[in-house]
Amino acid sequence: MQTEQIPTGAAAPLWQTQLPGRPLSGLTVLVVEDSRFSSEALRLLCLRSGARIRRADSLRAAMRHLKTYRPSVLIVDMGLPDGSGAELIHRVKGMGSNAPATLAISGDPATRDEAMAAGALGFLEKPIDSLAAFQQAVLQALPPHALPRGPRLLPDDTVTPDLAALRDDLAHVAAILSGDADPASIDYVARFLTGIARSSHDLPLAEAAEALSQQQDAGRATGQDLKRLSGLVHARLAAGCA
Repeated sequence: MQTEQIPTGAAAPLWQTQLPGRPLSGLTVLVVEDSRFSSEALRLLCLRSGARIRRADSLRAAMRHLKTYRPSVLIVDMGLPDGSGAELIHRVKGMGSNAPATLAISGDPATRDEAMAAGALGFLEKPIDSLAAFQQAVLQALPPHALPRGPRLLPDDTVTPDLAALRDDLAHVAAILSGDADPASIDYVARFLTGIARSSHDLPLAEAAEALSQQQDAGRATGQDLKRLSGLVHARLAAGCA
């Protein structure tokens, strides 16, 4: 364990003193993420950190959440089924002082600049499984009055989501690839699969998904490229995603 010094100042809120060792105690985190595997990782990280979590799997669902309650922290995936996470980040920034502390996440580090330009206060690159890195990113995005006082232990722990969530994600991709995928669907699949492959530390699958994305951007994606990627996905499903 390492120790991080937290700036001293006004007395810490009561909710932060009730669960020592859990620096996000009392916070509510809205996770906007369409991958069940990534969502499960974030749920475990929030649980270990003391935060409550709610989930939305699209821009539309996230806006419904934000109309009824205001989370302390908003974590937004950059690639969502109905648009870019940057759109939601920009909307939330328009809330001014009432906006939640907003972080962007993605399996593609190239989206960092877009996220920060839209108003994100931090960026987490998948895989997101380090408890210390997660806690630091959230704390850095919070306003000074919400920070815990004094030194804080930096845990070395990592979280491992249930493989059932990964199987659900891969089955979702397989279903899309089994149909007549249009360019928008192919682009979504490539981004989605890159994220879950990185989150599950599956480098060959991540490289194949990234290669498809590059081919798609260049207008050179072919049926053979999709067939190869579909074969890799089905191989993981047959092997139980082990």
